[in-house]
Amino acid sequence: MNVDKLFETLTDEVRRLVPSDMKITSINFEGPVVVVYTNDYEKFSADDSLARTIAQSIHRRVDIRPDPSTLEDPNKVEEKIRSMIPEKAEIFDINFVEETGEAIVEAINPSEVVGKEGQRLTELRKETGWNIKVMRAPPIPSKTVSDVRGYLRANHDERQDMLKYVARRIARPKLEGEQWVRMTAMGGFRQVGRSASLLTTRESKILIDCGLDPSSDATPYFAIPEVQPLSDIDAVVITHAHLDHCGTLPALFKYGYKGPVYCTPPTRDLMALLQLDNIKLGFGEDKKTPYDASHVRQEILHTIPLKYNETTDIAPDVRLTFHNAGHILGSAIAHFHIGDGLHNVAFSGDTKYEKTWLFNPANNRFPRLET
Repeated sequence: MNVDKLFETLTDEVRRLVPSDMKITSINFEGPVVVVYTNDYEKFSADDSLARTIAQSIHRRVDIRPDPSTLEDPNKVEEKIRSMIPEKAEIFDINFVEETGEAIVEAINPSEVVGKEGQRLTELRKETGWNIKVMRAPPIPSKTVSDVRGYLRANHDERQDMLKYVARRIARPKLEGEQWVRMTAMGGFRQVGRSASLLTTRESKILIDCGLDPSSDATPYFAIPEVQPLSDIDAVVITHAHLDHCGTLPALFKYGYKGPVYCTPPTRDLMALLQLDNIKLGFGEDKKTPYDASHVRQEILHTIPLKYNETTDIAPDVRLTFHNAGHILGSAIAHFHIGDGLHNVAFSGDTKYEKTWLFNPANNRFPRLET
């Protein structure tokens, strides 16, 4: 089944599952997510189980959004949101993305915005007609976090084009024949620094981490034939933001990589901060880094953040789930489910199996794990 036929089949299934009194205006495919636009967003908001039913039926993540033509004026909506949220939520900022119908509420205490069992969030969506998204605002204002979020909003159209490209890559037809899995060590084995591994199957190529060696500026072995051309790599997965695991990532975009980067939300912001800092240090020490700030910005646009325990398709035959690694903020163990039960492999990155004041110990229990 080709990509367009698969999209048509999924679209028909979504329309079949949605009750006839709920009008769907369009269905888009953005990265690993099926996005449903509707004129009856209030009805969808009142029935949380419907989105779950659709996701379980089509085996895809689903996001329900209001059709842009139905949206109320953002200024009026902001007043309404602020009046419905208690002061102890400490709202930092509210931003509106009219193309997707999203109202992004940044608050010091996001749980106060969501409410008990999500009741206040459901009520907000019902009353405003906007798709309310809640983000935690940094307790101490962070220019990096603010710049990253602002850059994503300002370059929405370019990001949408990237997500549509990724969606087609994920949905491409599978090859027939015997299935296999291979792991190639590209750096970080029997050494500290430049961590990088290539997970290859009959269908796809996944790069796990893309670090540098801080002591020698050595990079992973990008010259090996398995990696070239970089445009053939389906996805890059970053376990955490230390430069020995992500310090060379922007260089991939410099040399032709066009795909997504998967990491946790804190890792996205932290690695951008450290990569930009690495560029500044390079200038100060008269050492040129293999990328510049424009490649870091490109990396940010291509990053798809995933929460812990959120399973997502990243290739035709690979599903990714992040688990807590207990190392630094946002650090993750990347668990890959390959094929229909063919093999399960986890890449730990850096882990800590001891509870600390800041982090829970690393997860060591998986539904299935062979390697």
